[in-house]
Amino acid sequence: MDWIHKIFRTGNGYSPLALRVMLGLVIFPHGAQKVLGWFGGHGLEGTLGFLTQKMGLPMVVALLVIAGEFLGSLGLIAGLFTRLSAFGIGAIMAGAAITAHSSNGFFMNWSGQQAGEGFEFHLLAIGMAVALAISGGGRFSLDRWVAERLPGKRDTSLSATKPALFAH
Repeated sequence: MDWIHKIFRTGNGYSPLALRVMLGLVIFPHGAQKVLGWFGGHGLEGTLGFLTQKMGLPMVVALLVIAGEFLGSLGLIAGLFTRLSAFGIGAIMAGAAITAHSSNGFFMNWSGQQAGEGFEFHLLAIGMAVALAISGGGRFSLDRWVAERLPGKRDTSLSATKPALFAH
């Protein structure tokens, strides 16, 4: 049962709040493109076809990518399962940087001078995701609300010097 407390336990700081809401808001449109076809996306069927046929991903991996971006972004915005959502988004961004963007170099394609987008955006998202996986959701997170209501340990906060992943 102690591992459940570690999943939900988080500090009450504003930094994780800012990180998770901003990362969630940036990733949500990408997930909505893949699932709902919003923002010029191809929806679930088109995205699954692209990821499995053109990118060569196994169906289960393609589904995890889609769910990670869509549900993970909503999880970050709400602060629910923050660590899991952040881990998933970080893994997706690492995979995208390596498989689809590393050949385009570091920089984003602001001027349209290169063949595609570089991986600098992905590095920022990975950094935010790692910070959230360590810290948890912070202030106004549903994780904190759940942790306060779990039976057993009532210490839902983290000390400033001991991130949750390393807390005993």
